[in-house]
Formats: sequence, C-alpha cells, structure tokens
Amino acid sequence: MSDAAGFEEFYQGSRQRVLAFIYLRTNDLSEAQDVVQEAYMKAWQHWPSIDRHDNPEAWLRLVANRIAMSRWRRMRNRARAYLRHGPDDPLPEPSVNTVAVVAALRQLPEEQRTAIAMHYLLGLPVADVARETGAPIGTVKARLHRGRAALAMLMAPEPTEAADV
Repeated sequence: MSDAAGFEEFYQGSRQRVLAFIYLRTNDLSEAQDVVQEAYMKAWQHWPSIDRHDNPEAWLRLVANRIAMSRWRRMRNRARAYLRHGPDDPLPEPSVNTVAVVAALRQLPEEQRTAIAMHYLLGLPVADVARETGAPIGTVKARLHRGRAALAMLMAPEPTEAADV
C-alpha cells in the first residue's frame, strides 16, 4: 500500500475519534478542529516512520494534545500580559488637517494616490516606487506631479465673496 493510501486510510479511520478527544480537552470545536488539522499535518510529514509505530493513533493523540496545551499556554500568557500591562493607550483623534488630506487623497485616481502614499508617507525614492508598482520612473514622476497638482486644487481654501457695503 502506498504512503498516501495508508495515510488516507489512517485519517479516515481515526479523525472522528481524535477530534472528539481534543474537543473534550479544549471545549471549543473550532479550536479542536485547528489542533487536529495541525496534528495530521505533522503526521503526514513523518508518515513513513509513524506508520511503523505500534499505534499511530496514540502518537497522533499525543501530538494533538501537546499542540492544544501549547496553544492554551500561549493564550494564557497573552491574557496574563494583558492584565499586567493593561490595554494600549487610546490613539488620539486625527487632526482636522489629517482628515482633510485623507479626504482629498481619496478623490485622486488610485495610481496617483499610491505613488503619493509610497513616496511621501513611506519615504520611498521614486525608483523604489517604480519598482514596487511596476511602472516606469517617468510614469511615477508624472503621477506624483499630477497628484500634487490635484491635491493643491482640492485643498485650496474656498474663495469668500466680499460683502457689499
């Protein structure tokens, strides 16, 4: 019997029992499914040696149980760290200027917006923007020029009409 066929037979014959066992350990079906899937992946990676075990299902249960315990410990440690340090400080509200710039950027074509964000917000040189977007350097320069011009128009203060006296 081939390795794949042997593993398939093992999987079909044991998956429900192993899932039920891990579900009883975790009390969370979704978590149990994730754990069992990871355990079967490990079993497949080492299948030629596991197949020679007296009880491959016992090996799989042991591995799945260890994975479940490891995940539980990580979650417990995260919870302890959260209790020890508390939540992150809340972020301040964006300024009126930030909101106006973001609103103006949203009105630009995607290519101009991307070029402006990469060049001015991320600080990438024009050559890097060109390489990452797959556009020629001249095209990136044109997008930056047109984008700046469009932003200037969008961000220009509204002219106020003089009151008649």
